[in-house]
Amino acid sequence: MSQPSVFLSARWENLVMINYEVDPAILIPHLPPFTELDLFEGKALVSVVGFMFRKTKVMGISWPLHSTFEEVNLRYYVKHFDGHQWKRGVGFISEIVPKPMISIMANMLYNEHYSTAWMKHQITSTENEITVSFDWKKLSTGWNRMRLTAEKNTLPLEPGTEAWFILEHYWGYNKLNETTTIEYAVEHPTWQIHPVKTVELKADITKLYGAAFSPFIDHVAPHSVFLAKGSAVIVRKPVKIKAKNK
Repeated sequence: MSQPSVFLSARWENLVMINYEVDPAILIPHLPPFTELDLFEGKALVSVVGFMFRKTKVMGISWPLHSTFEEVNLRYYVKHFDGHQWKRGVGFISEIVPKPMISIMANMLYNEHYSTAWMKHQITSTENEITVSFDWKKLSTGWNRMRLTAEKNTLPLEPGTEAWFILEHYWGYNKLNETTTIEYAVEHPTWQIHPVKTVELKADITKLYGAAFSPFIDHVAPHSVFLAKGSAVIVRKPVKIKAKNK
């Protein structure tokens, strides 16, 4: 069967991924039908992720003022058995961008959880270090920030490591309704990572993501932190899963 056509192409760069262990019970209500949690060594993880979209095209078209922008999201990890193989993917609690049109299109076509905020970023580097920060502001929260410093050199992913688990998910799943899930493929080469030296997250977790997540993220040391270099990415058009394949 042929693959769905490409909906979006872009470069995803400087992906800050701050990962926390949570009680699996708080994720169960968010699971799309026909998926289950994908655990790392028995642990349910969520990631606060900030990164840059660059050279963005939708249906092959670069839209004015919408090709370069920030995104910050809270994601969790799922898997879906299609009758032949397990597909490892992600689900989203929240996705924040600075462009209202992006939120509207993603929510309409993919049933995503996008909202819009004021956003800014700063990426600086020296001979040995790179510093990446993302700031975002909603009326309900004031300014939030994620910031890390990492080594300039990069390392390859090693299969079986936590970094490999976090980064090697190539499907997105969203709940359309109680009997239907939206599935879409995300394609990119395996990313390299920068060894992280320091990290900071200052955010109103309760107002951004809900009170259930606060005890696991607020004032808690991350389970792990990664900075992925990123690459060109394509996102294919969504398909609907209405029942498990037999």
